[in-house]
Amino acid sequence: MSEQSMDEKVERATNSKNVSLPMSRVKLIMKSSPDVSCINQDALFLTTKATELFVQHLALSSYTNGSGKEKNTLSYSDLANTAEETETFQFLTDILPKKILARDYLKSLEAREDEEEDN
Repeated sequence: MSEQSMDEKVERATNSKNVSLPMSRVKLIMKSSPDVSCINQDALFLTTKATELFVQHLALSSYTNGSGKEKNTLSYSDLANTAEETETFQFLTDILPKKILARDYLKSLEAREDEEEDN
């Protein structure tokens, strides 16, 4: 996919009054908050559109900086790296942690236990 066609698609999606995410799901998520009693249709539309644009921005940033650009793919590791390395997305590091092997995790746990025993 060429860079120009990708930019054109992003521009069309940004200016579109249509939404791709199901508004009923967004409404359900919004209503799950105890602070929300009723949701205006305009607020629901704007929240849905903002969510779409955010996901699109995250995906595009991850794709641009990711390793799958030559294969035209986007992987979890691309998203996790973007969340960790880009200041804008650092609030997502708990949601998109880098994957580690179980043996590496166990080694780090053992190292922590050894440190705690020494103290």
